[in-house]
Amino acid sequence: MTLRTQYILFVVLIHAAIAGLAFQFRASNLYLFVATEALLIVTAVISLQLYRGFVRPLNLIAAGTEAIRDRDFTMKFLPVGQTEMDQLIDTYNTMIDELRQERVSQHEKSFLLERLIDASPAGILLLDFEGRIQGANPAAEKCLQQAAPQLLGLAPAALPGEWGRVLGGLEPGQPQTVQLSGLQTYRASASHFLDRGFTRRFIVLEELTQELIRQEKQAYEKLIRMMSHEINNSIGAVNSILQSFRYYAGQLTQDDQADFTEALDVSVQRNTHLANFIAGFANLVRLPPPQPRPVDVHEQLRAICRLLQVQSEKRRIKWHWQLAPGPLFVALDAQQMEQALLNICKNALEAIDHDGNLWVRTTAEPAEISIENDGPGIAPEVQPYLFTPFFSTKRDGQGIGLTMIRDILLQHGFAFSLATDAATGRTAFRIRLSPAAGPA
Repeated sequence: MTLRTQYILFVVLIHAAIAGLAFQFRASNLYLFVATEALLIVTAVISLQLYRGFVRPLNLIAAGTEAIRDRDFTMKFLPVGQTEMDQLIDTYNTMIDELRQERVSQHEKSFLLERLIDASPAGILLLDFEGRIQGANPAAEKCLQQAAPQLLGLAPAALPGEWGRVLGGLEPGQPQTVQLSGLQTYRASASHFLDRGFTRRFIVLEELTQELIRQEKQAYEKLIRMMSHEINNSIGAVNSILQSFRYYAGQLTQDDQADFTEALDVSVQRNTHLANFIAGFANLVRLPPPQPRPVDVHEQLRAICRLLQVQSEKRRIKWHWQLAPGPLFVALDAQQMEQALLNICKNALEAIDHDGNLWVRTTAEPAEISIENDGPGIAPEVQPYLFTPFFSTKRDGQGIGLTMIRDILLQHGFAFSLATDAATGRTAFRIRLSPAAGPA
């Protein structure tokens, strides 16, 4: 039974008793009857005022409680002229102002945090209480190469490839490195926060590719410059001395002259070969910035095919063409791009060795090149090191071919990838001929 009901019942009982008493005095004592009737009227008026005095605060309290329950922090009350009630109203209004200000502040902070997360260059995966992905910012979508709707609800361990292996076992405070396609390198770290008193985790993905390439390039540039300087100085002096020795050939017997001259020629030839060898490394660090201009990529590919035609015919390697209709003009440095495409095609021919096929495909929207071969695929243990400077699986390889290709494509801002398709067994080098932040 509510307090209002109890009060009304009490007032009704009191007035019923007074009315009954007045009824008794009606016949016996007229003055007492009039007095009891007056008392009845006075108590009724007082009860009504008291009712209003009690009920209005109760109504205000009920309305305020309902507004707080509905998270409506805009409702405020005016003073009613009662000291106690006005104190309660003042306290309520102050509390509502503080709650409203706190909510506005929290909303602003939450909005700012969301904007910061969306704009962050680092990928952020927000996990729910069960450890599944609940949110992903644009940078995380880019790192994982999947849209947010495809990621939601997945456990980190269920992500494809190397991501699932690393993120599935990621522990807070123990960052791990993820290397993809022999070029892309990321650092993954996990942490946690409190949400409604419970612990939730989030994962931060930071791309280290450009920074590592920059540091790597600085290191081998310094090494190559030093080696090139020392070797070229020595070769120049030694060749000069060897050439001067030819003067003494005439002083030897006829039988010894041929061997003497041959020894000098071989020495000079080996020195020249060594100079050319180190020049190949020097060219790697002297790669100039590209000078883009519109170039027909189809014409470049056909020219490279003509250049390698004799070699392909000797090895019985067939070229298959699937080009987009018409010319494919792209703004690029013709000389550098020709060098990159030539190295890619030569690598494909060397991978096939003999009796194979090479497919050249292009698309216009988006502008892409795909060069595939059906030679032996890339071993999984080799994949992470493909674009590492000086790494080569060839017996006499220098390990600068793919590095030069990488630097040319990165300077153009073209996305690219090199991988073997597990389903077809073909190895494809794909280039997206539009500015991009990294490999495809």
